[in-house]
Amino acid sequence: MTPRLVEKEGFAAVVLRLRAEGISDLDLLTAVEQTPRSLFVPPQFAEEAYSSRTIPIECGSFMEGIDLVVRILHHLKVKPGHRVLEIGTGSGFMAAVMGRMAERVLTIDRYKTLTTNAQRRMDALSLRTVIVRHADGSSGMQGEGTFDRILVTAAFNSMPRFYADQLVSGGSMIAPLMISEDVCRLVRLTKTGSRFEREELFEVPYLPVVPLLASYL
Repeated sequence: MTPRLVEKEGFAAVVLRLRAEGISDLDLLTAVEQTPRSLFVPPQFAEEAYSSRTIPIECGSFMEGIDLVVRILHHLKVKPGHRVLEIGTGSGFMAAVMGRMAERVLTIDRYKTLTTNAQRRMDALSLRTVIVRHADGSSGMQGEGTFDRILVTAAFNSMPRFYADQLVSGGSMIAPLMISEDVCRLVRLTKTGSRFEREELFEVPYLPVVPLLASYL
């Protein structure tokens, strides 16, 4: 099967699965369709690019299954004009999708290997709206102003308020929280003035956040 056919058939299958869940956001699905996922997965997993399974990548990290990616972004509700902060670049796929909908996406990761590879993919797609940075995201991103949306893909034991403080009024943040030693749940905070509305979404396979930059990778 050719790469183009894998992309086309894989995306069509995803749309059918998500439609059964009630997810049919045209702008989001168009952004996913315009972002060839096979560019982001390791070559040996190319035919799994549009499966719902997690895919291992460099530095002991993983890519979320495509269904989970779309579910998360469906709840994040990125819109044109938004400034987005992503903590945990990984392969860069989610940042690339958001970069097709938002005005600007700043994505950071503690692994230099991951940020270098993600930047290469953004360049290949000519995505100038995505800024990839090698940085420690475990204690906030000061000096970057405020954001309309914040997405965290590493789990904290409690909601990281240092990120919530960087939200504009009306903005929202999605982050995974460790509910117990082996249960991680995605939570959304929506900011109204100085108040936050909290909503628990669904369980996710994220790992606990690791502080500091990686020494070797």
